[in-house]
Amino acid sequence: MSLSLHINKEVHTVDAAPETPLLWVLRDYLGMVGTKFGCGQGACGACTVLLDGRPVRSCLTPVSAVGDQPIVTIEGLSLHGDHPLQKAWDAMDVPQCGYCQAGQIMTAAALLENTPHPTDEDIDSAMSGVLCRCATYVRIRAAIHEAAGQPAAKGGK
Repeated sequence: MSLSLHINKEVHTVDAAPETPLLWVLRDYLGMVGTKFGCGQGACGACTVLLDGRPVRSCLTPVSAVGDQPIVTIEGLSLHGDHPLQKAWDAMDVPQCGYCQAGQIMTAAALLENTPHPTDEDIDSAMSGVLCRCATYVRIRAAIHEAAGQPAAKGGK
């Protein structure tokens, strides 16, 4: 099946079976390897991309379900890696192993788009589905506050 996908403000045509997960189309068909395979069950969030501005698990999203909705991957978040979240991630030294970071950043981008000045509770709720085995959750929260132009709450949980 030939599909036209709107990814990172460009149109890409791929020949893929309709049930092929979006994750594999991005990684294997198009070489966009910033989106990671984690669990393959939608539980870890490493594969999160934005679909029409909403965070979705690309490992569970069949490519046929995408339609004309725009997709944004970590590669498309900013041209030079200078999105406020990417800069805050660096400033707060968030990553350790880094494997979950694309999913974390894409989820945080959707949060900030809908809630420009999130509380700790907003952040914890939005980010709860993206697992970090290195447990950098306090730094993730601080980086989101930094990207939103807010000081991080004192006494981090």
